[in-house]
Amino acid sequence: MITLKNVRKTYENGADALKGINLEVADGEFIFIVGPSGSGKSTLTKILTGEVCPTDGEVVVNGFDMNRIRRSKLHKLRRTLGIIFQDFRLIENKTVYQNVEFVMRVLGAKPRKIKERVRYVLELVGLDHKMRCMPEELSGGEQQRVAIARALANNPKLIIADEPTGNIDPELSRELMALLVEINKKGTTVLVVTHEEELVNEFTNRVVVINSGRIVRDGTGGYYGNV
Repeated sequence: MITLKNVRKTYENGADALKGINLEVADGEFIFIVGPSGSGKSTLTKILTGEVCPTDGEVVVNGFDMNRIRRSKLHKLRRTLGIIFQDFRLIENKTVYQNVEFVMRVLGAKPRKIKERVRYVLELVGLDHKMRCMPEELSGGEQQRVAIARALANNPKLIIADEPTGNIDPELSRELMALLVEINKKGTTVLVVTHEEELVNEFTNRVVVINSGRIVRDGTGGYYGNV
């Protein structure tokens, strides 16, 4: 679960990125966080992952108090998270299989578990037949599917997708969003941060709209650009 109470973030240059955010995300939910560039979406994402600390307010992510967590303990939080980036961030000199297994090896998973889990998540995203391919041999959509598989490798409670469709065409964007919906149906909480309101309008999930550091809409049925 995610809980934010009156969260504010002011950077050293005086910029107020978040101005009193209140938000609750229940386990198993699928939520879009939508807003224009500079609205505060990126800051919110960084607070949820522990990259930056809030200036004021309370933040709890998967049972971790983000106001009190020590930097040395952040790895425990991040084991419960799967993060998908816009730019894929695949390791160019490793195969698809190796890119996905890497995160499990870093966390000390046993070889047998790694083999079973990597094959499972690659099959889930439809890339089990390309596990020996290098990233450069894949299309943009396929690379993003590898990134999703990697995010799922450690069976996280929460997936945070930060502009996951920014580098692929609209048709592939719909396919990837549909894949995230299917992952959500298996019990994983999914939070998608995006500015692509037209894509969001094609789904009926909860939508939280941020503008100028404040939540200006929280509901279901798409984002209509009316804020």
